[in-house]
Amino acid sequence: MKYNINITKTKESRLNEVDFENIPFGRVFSDHMFVADYEDGEWINPRIVPFEPFTIHPASMVLHYGQSIFEGMKASKNLDGQPMFFRPEMHAKRLNASASRMCMPDLPEELFLEGLHALVGLDQGWIPPQEGSALYIRPFMFATDEFIGVRPSSKYRFIIFTGPVGPYYSRPVRLVAEQTYVRAVAGGTGEAKTSGNYAASLLPAKIAQEKGYDQVMWMDSREFKYVQEVGTMNIFFVINGKVVTPATDGAILKGITRDTVLTLLKEKGFEVIEKPVHIDEILAAHDRGELEEIFGTGTAAVVSHVAELAYGDRVITLPPIEDRKVSPMIKDWIDGMRSGRVEDTHGWVQEVKSLELVD
Repeated sequence: MKYNINITKTKESRLNEVDFENIPFGRVFSDHMFVADYEDGEWINPRIVPFEPFTIHPASMVLHYGQSIFEGMKASKNLDGQPMFFRPEMHAKRLNASASRMCMPDLPEELFLEGLHALVGLDQGWIPPQEGSALYIRPFMFATDEFIGVRPSSKYRFIIFTGPVGPYYSRPVRLVAEQTYVRAVAGGTGEAKTSGNYAASLLPAKIAQEKGYDQVMWMDSREFKYVQEVGTMNIFFVINGKVVTPATDGAILKGITRDTVLTLLKEKGFEVIEKPVHIDEILAAHDRGELEEIFGTGTAAVVSHVAELAYGDRVITLPPIEDRKVSPMIKDWIDGMRSGRVEDTHGWVQEVKSLELVD
């Protein structure tokens, strides 16, 4: 290993308090976290410590100017009980793409991956055994300079913590196309996983939920006619056997699950089209009886079926899951690769290195 990661183990594990049959998403956290600091132009003091609160200065620049980015990953166990990651190097690369856009320093991919392996290797007992559940992994970086003034910070902290989770959506979701607020514009920060993007989405998502919908489907900022993505995932439409998804244009997150799904669909022989998707195209396909499925993809959601889509006064209803062919097949394939039930021909699934290799 390139980095010397100091490990301080917790004195008392909380693992025996967890009911793996009933895990609320995002509220249960594992025993340890990985931490590294950026000072004087380099990353220093990589360490694993017990998961606990830490202090932060009131003038920390992240609190005032929003230099904060994150990733979302998962670890699962295969049929032999071996902990596995899914495309971890892609998350390291996307974290650095977000860092570049937010004027933050690159994190060496080796440090990201070594810290990840060490942490999950230590806390692998927190990985739920059920297929479809996983250990959710949250790497994030934020500014720590103690300064009030609009400029990039000179100090940063990188942390990875984890927690067991069940399915993000337990049922098909209802979406409403947003026609007042926007998520992102070309040239903005839409391709970065930065906290400000999600803060800006909270109000429209709250309004949508008050109307009985689960999430917002974001539209373009000029005409509110072209589909971008959903608040928690990229989006796909199956129209007359063809799979259509919005092309990334600088305002759409380049989802790793999205890339996985596109690759798998092409291998399965589907015609896959990445292009600007006009809402009228979707409505017309529904009216012709050709809109067979709508589904979303993301690390947390994996593949989520869309039951209804509202646009203005119109609400269209999609076929039941048992009548769908594409999204159930893709979800089963991804879950199967993670568990080892389906052969991984791409090298996407990687074994977590044992703690002995990194301690």
